[in-house]
Amino acid sequence: MTVPHFHRNDRAAALPARVSRTWLLVSAAADEETIAAALESEADSILLDLEDGCPENLKDASREKIVQLLENSMTAWVRINTMGTEHWKKDVQALNGVRGLRGVMLATTEHPDQVTRTAMMLAAGTPVIALIESAVGMLNVVDIARAPGTFRLAFGVGDYRRDTGVSADPIALSYARSQLVLASRAGELPGPIDGPSVGKYGGDLMKECHYTTMHGMTGKLLLDPRQAETINLTLAPSDEEIQWAQEMLNEAGGGNVPKDGSYLPRLARARKVSELAKTYGLWRS
Repeated sequence: MTVPHFHRNDRAAALPARVSRTWLLVSAAADEETIAAALESEADSILLDLEDGCPENLKDASREKIVQLLENSMTAWVRINTMGTEHWKKDVQALNGVRGLRGVMLATTEHPDQVTRTAMMLAAGTPVIALIESAVGMLNVVDIARAPGTFRLAFGVGDYRRDTGVSADPIALSYARSQLVLASRAGELPGPIDGPSVGKYGGDLMKECHYTTMHGMTGKLLLDPRQAETINLTLAPSDEEIQWAQEMLNEAGGGNVPKDGSYLPRLARARKVSELAKTYGLWRS
């Protein structure tokens, strides 16, 4: 196999994964042109998919291919198969110590030991995103968030709905989203990653992103790189939030702010908005 050279979007490559907003799933079986386009896209993080996005009969060949790519010119995350399957074992064995691996997403995480064992099978310090997509996983989500090795939580909306019978209505999914946010806070993790909005663009996609942010989630899975810029914009601090943070921090620097009971929480929020805006390149001096 001749290994091509892949270039990653420089802005996205420099962004810490803890604040990645867009997580683009790309089939590990995709052709080189598709993978190259994903890496150049505005998606903050790239997930090469060895699970649902990769046909059963192509998993072995696709695994071998992405290991070669990650060992040479590419850096990316990989979604691996569910623990307990033969493909999970092959995935972690093949990815252990691979140079360009940024971390893995573990499909159908239901128990904390699944994360810990996965992390132990990979190079020390490899972050694991626990994908919660079943009723059992949701009931155990706090313990999963606190498990050694867990880096972030993610919501597998489609499989969760199939497992539970819950509808796609945002109200019906509010409980699950809130549980992921509370568990992330209890586990001292970054905000969780919401599921994808398949086939949504423009205003429809922005509306779905607002459901994400209103629950406290800070990232979103996507299947189409054309959605990345809209999601990045909607999940970043707004112009109004940035202006408020600037004013709050300027007043705090001048020492003339009334110190009532709400002052410290508001100041902490302003500092968080400031940090995110600078990280995303939105801060105006």
